[in-house]
Amino acid sequence: MSASFAFMTPRSDRELLESWRAGERSSGSELFERYYDVVARFFANKVTSEHQQELIQRTFLACVEARDRYRGDSKFSTYLLGIALRQVYKYYDRKRRDAKWLDYQAVSVAALDPSPSRIIAAHDEQRLLLQALRSIPFDYQVILELVYWEGMTAAAAGDVLGLPLGTAKTRIRRGRQLVERELAALESHASLVESTITDLEGWARGLREALTRGKSTSQT
Repeated sequence: MSASFAFMTPRSDRELLESWRAGERSSGSELFERYYDVVARFFANKVTSEHQQELIQRTFLACVEARDRYRGDSKFSTYLLGIALRQVYKYYDRKRRDAKWLDYQAVSVAALDPSPSRIIAAHDEQRLLLQALRSIPFDYQVILELVYWEGMTAAAAGDVLGLPLGTAKTRIRRGRQLVERELAALESHASLVESTITDLEGWARGLREALTRGKSTSQT
């Protein structure tokens, strides 16, 4: 193999997208391969495992259908997760046919689907954090997981949710307060709650690594 091929720089998301638009299907496949884990993590703590694959497929299908609408104003990952978010909204709207409108700033995943998360948590702090995230209003859960699991800035997470920067920062701050309140309500051992709150970002990173390695099981 020549040196030019051995050290070939991977193509950027934008380059892959442009090639995809030009008809190179392999570029679309490479984009999907690049972001599959990101999309899978997004759904992991929000919908039951038997529906996660369906929503992943719906997300990428919607991306295929709307790829010409992406103008590069944000990162491709932000654009893709915005599509994933809309798929979750549609999923729960379909489940609640009797409800004309769901307020995702007020209703939690735990209320919409009481089945406990089956993500394997290596530590009690991670288990508590998963429960707490599912117990706060959905839109707050989303923005915290984007920040903690995907390392997004407030601006990028706000783009996914369609929020201006100031509102995104406020929601992150309020979301953390809600998580801390839920942690205290879920666990009677003060030392465990304090440990979880003190290193919230660290426990969240550990969960992200577990999800990336595929250490999740089906939900009941």
